[in-house]
Amino acid sequence: MSHVVLQDLYQNANFEDDAVARYMNKKVFVLHQDLYVGEARKIFVNQLSNDDIPAQIFIEDGTKLVGVLSVKRLLQEEHNGERIKDMMETTFFHVKPTDEREHIAKLVDNNNLDIVAVVDNGRLVGCLTEREIAQIIEDENTEDAHMQGASLPLDKPYLEMTSFELWKKRSVWLLLLFVAEAYTSTVIQHFEESLEAAIALAFFIPLLVGTGGNSGTQITSTIVRAMALGEVRMRDVGSVLRKEMTTSIMIALTLACAGAFRGWMMGIGYEITLIVSLTLVCITLWAAIVSSVIPMALKRFGVDPAVVSAPFITTLIDGTGLIIYFKIAQWTLGLN
Repeated sequence: MSHVVLQDLYQNANFEDDAVARYMNKKVFVLHQDLYVGEARKIFVNQLSNDDIPAQIFIEDGTKLVGVLSVKRLLQEEHNGERIKDMMETTFFHVKPTDEREHIAKLVDNNNLDIVAVVDNGRLVGCLTEREIAQIIEDENTEDAHMQGASLPLDKPYLEMTSFELWKKRSVWLLLLFVAEAYTSTVIQHFEESLEAAIALAFFIPLLVGTGGNSGTQITSTIVRAMALGEVRMRDVGSVLRKEMTTSIMIALTLACAGAFRGWMMGIGYEITLIVSLTLVCITLWAAIVSSVIPMALKRFGVDPAVVSAPFITTLIDGTGLIIYFKIAQWTLGLN
């Protein structure tokens, strides 16, 4: 057995788009474990083609994958009478054809792998070389980028997509965001009397909701990426909250000073200035809690945290931030 193209056992199988079987390379170099080094080297050299030289050779016993052997070690071994089964590594990374792309991206990133065997019930059915691994990582990053932008991932390159296909990818999410965003107008309507009593409150609505959304987006993007890299897990929620709350307190005080300075420049009076400054502190801290907990909570329930995109975080904080703003205004101004 030598350089072979494995039979496609899954030609008619219905795999998910992000399954390993969609990516794996079926052209592999396989040797039997009972071959001697001299025989194995001769077979390997004779079977070399213009294709990329593999870093590892897969070793089988019949139809079962039992190990891997470094090509460098095979070519440098001086004892031609030694069997390759005595040289091979029996502990190696492998995946199943049904494994998800996200799992592979984490595996290769954490272990710096350049080739991974794809095994089904002990049988070698393909492999992932540097080319396939690079494609998996690129597709995974592209999907995360699309989801962070509140859009369904594209099925093909952007320029090949029609306007109608882009509409289908984007319109569903935008409609959901529209419905979610609509409650901000309900909040404003509910506090109409407060606005009439102090019309200057309306001047700061865009500033306050924008600040909350921006703060939340920063935190969410950082945490989602850390989770994708395996740096943060559900058990770290306490550490994440402590770190983000500490950071947000410093950010909140900075923004409160900026808000007070802005109020002084506008000459709106100390009461409105105080309301704006307090609201900036509260919204920033609230955004830190929401943006830290939601991605990890979704991950706990098996939902990809990448769906917690910037638009969703912004939409959530917009409405709740307005409630905080008007409640502080009512308390400060003595309104009912």
